[in-house]
Amino acid sequence: MAEPPRIVIAGRPNVGKSTLFNRLAGGRLALVADTPGVTRDRKEAAAEIGGRKVVVVDTAGLEEAAPDTLPGRMRASTAMAVDQADLVLFVFDAKAGLLPEDRHFAAWLRRQDRPVLVVANKAEGRGGMANAMEAYELGLGEPVAVSAEHNEGVYDLMNEIAARLPAAAENAAAEAEPPLHLAIIGRPNAGKSTLLNYLLGEPRMITGPEPGLTRDAVAVDFTGPDGRPYRLVDTAGLRKRARVDAGLEKMSTSSAIEALKRAEMAILAIDAVQGVQEQDLHIARLIEREGRGCVIALTKWDAVEDRAQARKAAQDRLSISLSQMKGITVVPLSAETGEGVNKLFPALRATYETWNKRIPTSQLNRWFEAALERFPPPLVDGRRLKLRYITQVKARPPTFALFGTRAEQVPETYQRYLVNSLRESFALPGVPVRLHLRGTENPYDRG
Repeated sequence: MAEPPRIVIAGRPNVGKSTLFNRLAGGRLALVADTPGVTRDRKEAAAEIGGRKVVVVDTAGLEEAAPDTLPGRMRASTAMAVDQADLVLFVFDAKAGLLPEDRHFAAWLRRQDRPVLVVANKAEGRGGMANAMEAYELGLGEPVAVSAEHNEGVYDLMNEIAARLPAAAENAAAEAEPPLHLAIIGRPNAGKSTLLNYLLGEPRMITGPEPGLTRDAVAVDFTGPDGRPYRLVDTAGLRKRARVDAGLEKMSTSSAIEALKRAEMAILAIDAVQGVQEQDLHIARLIEREGRGCVIALTKWDAVEDRAQARKAAQDRLSISLSQMKGITVVPLSAETGEGVNKLFPALRATYETWNKRIPTSQLNRWFEAALERFPPPLVDGRRLKLRYITQVKARPPTFALFGTRAEQVPETYQRYLVNSLRESFALPGVPVRLHLRGTENPYDRG
C-alpha cells in the first residue's frame, strides 16, 4: 500500500509553524508559545486533507548555524524532513513582513527541488493580504494568507494543499470526490432545519414554531439529488447582537460563525413570508466578509400569497442593499412540500464554479486597459495615479491585486467601478470579489 503524502511545515523560528501544524492535524499536538525555538524535534501527525490521508510534519525553525551546534543539528533535521516531503509549506510572518532570513531560506528551498507552497501566517486584519503579497518576490509562486491562531484562511489553505498533492498511485482505488461543504445559515425560525430534514429525507433536526431550537452546528454527510457528495451544516439562528443572551446562545452564535468559516458555500435561508429583513442583510454581509459563495433560499414559499410581488421585493432589496454580492442567485422553495428544492443544487454548483474561477492575466490586462480608457483614474491631491497592471492572486473567492504608483490611494468609488466592471466582464455574479491595492514607489517622484 502506498505511503500517504508528507506535508512538511518549514520556516524561521516563531512564525507560527506549530500553531499551523495543530490546525492541520486537528488538535493541540505541538507545544505553542511566543518564545522562538520551542519546537526542536520533528513532530508528525496523521491527518486528512481534501479527502486524502496525509502525514503533516512540524519542524524546528530554520537558522543559519554551525553543524555541531544545537541550531545546526535542528536545521539538519529540517533539511532531512524537506528531502522526504511531497509538499513543503514555507511559512513566514505576514505581520513582521519578509525578513532577510526568510529570503535566505526561500532561496535554499528553491534549490531543494521540492514542491513549495508559501504560507503568509498571522495575516489577520485588513493589511494581512497586502503583506502576504510581498512573498511574490521569493519566486516560489502564489502565497496563501492565513491566521492559524484565529483559524482564518486555513480551510482555503487545505484546499490549496489538496490541489498540489501528488496523484494517488494508479493501482490504488480511485479517490472519492470530496464533499462540497455547505452551511445553512439565517435568522432563527427561517426554516433552516426543515430544509435540512427535507434534503436528508428524515427528521434529523428538531423543528417547530419556537425560534432557536437548534443550538449547535450539526454536520451531516449526504448524497445530493445530483448524485454528488455534500457535507451540510445546520446552524443556530443568528439574531441581532443586542438580543443574544450570554452563555449558551452566545456559544451557539460562535458555533454558527465557525461553521461558516469551515464551509465553502452558504445557503442563506430567508423567510419569504416576512421578506428580507435588516438582520438577513447583516448575515449576508457576514458571509461576504468570510469570503464564501452564497445562494439565497427564500423559504416557506408555499405560504406566500402574492409570489410575483414577494420575489420582486426580495430582489429589489438585495440589489440595493447588497451591492458587494451583486447578482446573487435567489431560489424560492418550500421544504414542507419540496417545491423548488430541485433548483437549489444546480444554483449552488454554478455559484461554486464562479467562486473557484481563475482568469488568465493576459485577459485581465486587456480588460484593465479598456477599463482605464473608459474611465481614467481620478487625480488625488492634484496628481494622477499611474495604475500599471492587475493579476488574480487567488480564487475562492476571486481575489485580484492591482499594482501601480500610489495605487493604495485609489478612491473607494473607483475601486467599486473596477470591481463592478470585473463582475460584468468575467461573469462573477453573487460571489465576493476582492481587490488589493499595491503601490510602487517611484524614486523620481518626490513632488
